[in-house]
Amino acid sequence: VAEVHLPAKLINGGIAGIVGVTCVFPIDLAKTRLQNQRQGQQVYKSMVDCLIKTVRSEGYFGMYRGAAVNLTLVTPEKAIKLAANDFFRCHLSKDGRGLTVFREMLAGCAAGMCQVIITTPMEMLKIQLQDAGRLAAQQRKPGIIPPNRLVTTNAVLSRSYNVVPNTSPRAVSATQIARELLHSQGIQGLYKGLGATLLRDVPFSIIYFPLFANLNKLGKPSPDAAAPFYWSFISGCVAGSTAAVAVNPCDVVKTRLQSLSKGANEETYSGIIDCFSKVMKREGPSAFLKGAGCRALVIAPLFGIVQVMYFIGVGEFIMSQSSLKLISD
Repeated sequence: VAEVHLPAKLINGGIAGIVGVTCVFPIDLAKTRLQNQRQGQQVYKSMVDCLIKTVRSEGYFGMYRGAAVNLTLVTPEKAIKLAANDFFRCHLSKDGRGLTVFREMLAGCAAGMCQVIITTPMEMLKIQLQDAGRLAAQQRKPGIIPPNRLVTTNAVLSRSYNVVPNTSPRAVSATQIARELLHSQGIQGLYKGLGATLLRDVPFSIIYFPLFANLNKLGKPSPDAAAPFYWSFISGCVAGSTAAVAVNPCDVVKTRLQSLSKGANEETYSGIIDCFSKVMKREGPSAFLKGAGCRALVIAPLFGIVQVMYFIGVGEFIMSQSSLKLISD
């Protein structure tokens, strides 16, 4: 069954990704900046504070720094995730009976492993662009660090912001960062933090897909009928935000590992375990919940919108229109 609906599912996933990212990207930017803050060097107090300061210093579109990368790659990413989950669910329920929770988790796990092919480089480039404003703000803030002490590990990123205080930031594009990374480190430069991305996305999918399927089942008037529209949306939001908060510690580690530019006095990490232990030692367990609220606010509508697209069947409509056209031609 999965094969027949695959193109429609890819269209649904893609449109949902684009709509969702456009709606919630500023909150995602706040999440990245809050996660990268160290104790004693806080530039932002909260998500709202972060967004207000971003608009003041970088303008309205400052909140959308890195959105182009996301909008370009979120379609294939969401499409792979949703299609892979359906594909594995279809193959794991060969006998025609419903899936056990374990098999649902297995399908989610496989879907999470498939999507990191696109997620890792997308997040890698997005984080550099999102975090650049925080580093510039940190330099401007009196008393945190003297100017001209920005520790940079990457030539392009050191050019992305002038290291003179109170100058307006000079933006650098994702293409430039990607080119520089490929030139200096090869393809593995773009896949830095792959392990941490897997650690975040695989458990996320293991929690999200079975939770959504079971919540959605509760809203069905009868076993064969579809759940009502609003119920699918709520189920997507609840399952998405629950899974997002559950894997937030892995997201903090991933953000830290993938940030190439560090502010002065910000430590570097050699890998996942090193990052976990340093964050725990220096900032305590609460650091692993940084940006959790933001992440729940980002993921909930994102997955709610995905379920709405599925429910409306936008992909199916587009596919039926194109097949009608072919027949009439």
